[in-house]
Amino acid sequence: MLKRIFDFILSLTGLSLLWPIFLIVALLVKIDSKGPVFFKQKRVGKDGKLFKVYKFRTMVANAPLIGSKLTRKNDTRITKIGHILRWLKIDELPQLINVLTGKMSFIGPRPEIPSVVEFYSPKQRKVLSVKPGIIGPTQILHRNELEKYPDDVEDTQDYYLKNILPEKLAIDLEYIDRKGLLKDIGYLVKGILIT
Repeated sequence: MLKRIFDFILSLTGLSLLWPIFLIVALLVKIDSKGPVFFKQKRVGKDGKLFKVYKFRTMVANAPLIGSKLTRKNDTRITKIGHILRWLKIDELPQLINVLTGKMSFIGPRPEIPSVVEFYSPKQRKVLSVKPGIIGPTQILHRNELEKYPDDVEDTQDYYLKNILPEKLAIDLEYIDRKGLLKDIGYLVKGILIT
């Protein structure tokens, strides 16, 4: 309950203070390429419930139709402004809406798409026992995840499932076993500092 209050107050404060940045980014996204300002995608949340995650759109509007479900290293679908938004992690700011509505928390495992979650083992599904977060241990350790992909990888989802996801889930499971409000505040500070 304390974490929910913390999430609610912090997300409401963040949205109240950051609305000018939202407007500027929205304008830049619209000028840079055709399509909506926001990217919405189904993700798997607490207890396996689906929800829509919100981000600023950083790819061409029809990106899901012309490539992998997962972003590739040097992905040509990323727009000019999208590269900057991703590098600064500003594309994640609309997830404050997800935190405000209670679908996400500030700190927790990153929510995955359903086609990735279907590969979780029963033990790995424990990550679905908590709300997903904007920031967590895996975001700090895997800040530039795309750099881990070899240049010649053909199937990004297969590479992700075999080489990156198991490590991320192990880190998330350790977080769940040792979570607490003070630890969460530490991750929040680290997450802000490395951005």
